[in-house]
Amino acid sequence: MSKFPLRWRLLAALAIAGIVTLLRAGNDDPEEPAEDTAESGSIVSDCPPGEGLEGALCGTLEVPEDRSNPDGRQIALKILVAPASEQGGEPDPVFILAGGPGQAATELAPLVRQLLPDLFRQRDFVFVDQRGTGESNPLTCDFLEERTGYFDGVPEEISAEDWRGCLDALDADPEHYTTPVAMDDLEAVRVALGYGPINLWGGSYGTRAATVFLRRHPESVRSVVLDGVAPVDMRIPLHFAEDGQRAMNLLTNACNADPECAERFPDLDQSIETLLASLDHDPPSRFRVRHPRTGDWQDVPIGREMVAGVLRAVLYSPGTASLVPLMVESALEGDFGPLMTLADPMVGPQLAMGMFLSVLCAEDVPFLTLEEAATAAEESFLDEVMAEQMQEACSVWPRGEIPDGYREPVRSEAPVLILSGELDPVTPPRWGEHAAATLPNARHLVAPGTGHGTLRAGCVPELIGQFLEAADASTLDDGCLGGLTRPPFWRSATGPGSAAIPRQ
Repeated sequence: MSKFPLRWRLLAALAIAGIVTLLRAGNDDPEEPAEDTAESGSIVSDCPPGEGLEGALCGTLEVPEDRSNPDGRQIALKILVAPASEQGGEPDPVFILAGGPGQAATELAPLVRQLLPDLFRQRDFVFVDQRGTGESNPLTCDFLEERTGYFDGVPEEISAEDWRGCLDALDADPEHYTTPVAMDDLEAVRVALGYGPINLWGGSYGTRAATVFLRRHPESVRSVVLDGVAPVDMRIPLHFAEDGQRAMNLLTNACNADPECAERFPDLDQSIETLLASLDHDPPSRFRVRHPRTGDWQDVPIGREMVAGVLRAVLYSPGTASLVPLMVESALEGDFGPLMTLADPMVGPQLAMGMFLSVLCAEDVPFLTLEEAATAAEESFLDEVMAEQMQEACSVWPRGEIPDGYREPVRSEAPVLILSGELDPVTPPRWGEHAAATLPNARHLVAPGTGHGTLRAGCVPELIGQFLEAADASTLDDGCLGGLTRPPFWRSATGPGSAAIPRQ
């Protein structure tokens, strides 16, 4: 989670030496290829000590902030290349596209290499901080970055004046930080590094970026892996409530079907409803909570919106979600400590909130209404507040232009492997099916018992490796996914298999 007030942390949780200037690396016509004017192979060199991965190359590439004005202001993109560790590796690299939107790809490099060590032996891996993230002219807001405590900003509204102050402090024009522009940046990096067709791996929002790249630069793509699909026509955050409710239903149904969980936590779904109903008033009630890091007691305002947001965020990881019955039980007894422990602002990727808004305020929010959001949330433990907050922010944030037809589903004959977590609360399998409908050479695999992101799920890394080798998903044997299951529920504070602690 990022360092900004809780409501925005939970929303965002959805949840790199020389310089070469490209005079023009793309345009708004997806049918017209970018012009390649850079000399290749000269933009990266050995990373400085302590930076990047061992043996990696680091560098930057300057691109125009406004691609319609190539002689105007330039911004530097941070690049990290992990060369294949084996001699005679494959010539086609893997470009990693991060989520968020707002996450820096270069920050993912250590984790990706840890999860996919065999692939790093065979191919170069390339990480580019998308414009507005990481060290590529990041669009961050100081007033959010400064609120770093567990309980900072919990009851606090973010005002239009806050967003205006952020805009005034930026050394950037946020209108030029949309996905299509960023994918033209990525094509510029490909050319500058001297690669031919590349393989794309995108996770969460990165799947949108990958499909936009595929549409704008089809000849530059060998294959695509999409993990947790967020398609161009998704309209974030319209579907958060219903997709979150689906994941919560799967959790409560699993507890009801497990004799030990059902005995220990009868009527879990009703307990959740009771908890949220007890907090549904304004201003929020104050509860005495021990600070998870300092141990100090604090009176904290805790309301329905905050608790629902934490529960939704917890559903991203089934291992953490296995604590939900215990957390709900404790909260019903007035102890919100376990739940607040999982609202740690110091855990997880840091997002550039300005870039998040630049994407969503151009590509999603203008195409939804609060009435639609309210209807979608009618049967959910969540409500339409996320849509309200996004519309409020986007009423201030500059709206960039997107190409005509941008929100039409992406169509391509390229080989695509689509991965979905069965229990994912934000990009569930239905979105993978939706994307596959216009990608005839795609195959959609669902990992049972898995939440948002599948790289840690059983044999998924091996399947990705086989797909990259053949550039053909139809030949994959996905039988190895059958053994994946949801982690067991915790019945006490000491673990899943422990007997319940007697109540005093």
